Amino acid sequence: MHTREEKLEAFGRFLDVLDELREKCPWDRKQTNESLRPNTIEETYELCDALMRNDQEDICKELGDVLLHIGFYAKIGSEKEQFDIKDVCDKLCEKLIFRHPHVFGTTQVHGSDEVESNWEELKLKEKGGNKRVLSGVPDALPALIKAYRIQDKARNIGFDWEVKEQVWDKVKEEFNELQVEIQHMDKAEAEKEFGDLFFSIINAARKYGINPENALELTNQKFIRRFNYLEDHTLKEGLNLHEMSLSEMDKIWDEAKSKGL
Repeated sequence: MHTREEKLEAFGRFLDVLDELREKCPWDRKQTNESLRPNTIEETYELCDALMRNDQEDICKELGDVLLHIGFYAKIGSEKEQFDIKDVCDKLCEKLIFRHPHVFGTTQVHGSDEVESNWEELKLKEKGGNKRVLSGVPDALPALIKAYRIQDKARNIGFDWEVKEQVWDKVKEEFNELQVEIQHMDKAEAEKEFGDLFFSIINAARKYGINPENALELTNQKFIRRFNYLEDHTLKEGLNLHEMSLSEMDKIWDEAKSKGL
């Protein structure tokens, strides 16, 4: 791998290239925080996709795309004389040092759970930090990830099931309440109960050390593989999916399962 000097040189080159683009490229010159935001979201999801596929080449490339956006926002901040990339790095380092007193101070911890708990407490204490336990959860997070983060933050201050098996009683309770509302044909209430059920299942996943976002994405990818197999098979046989019965499609689906797809 590369030396510290080579890494610093590469980062300096990145800043130089970004400066030149901002000055000479019409597209780069006209960008603002607002115009870049949608692209930042897209690039972040592309990085997440590469991470799920464990594609090291794509991970490296997508990290570069995300880094470009970080540098771009810092560049815009410097043009407004508000902050620059040094300020970004300094604030990050100061935050990391403050929130890791077990590394940079004298605090003693016993395991990662205690580190997380201390982290949340320190966030509430730091100047300009979050004043409420859940205030650090971004409003724009996708609902499934947001639910997990809300539950995890609540756990860090002790608001959690004492025994993980207790969570299944809550799942059953929410499922029963959903069934009642479905029988009443009350769509608005059923939607609320679906939300409660999802929230409780996400809680169950968290209690058992499973990330529900990753788990659901693995299932999404599995469904895509098997459905693509079904579609490819029908095309090869000259069949039309719209004209096939469910039992005929299930047979091919099971074949895909048997092949490990």
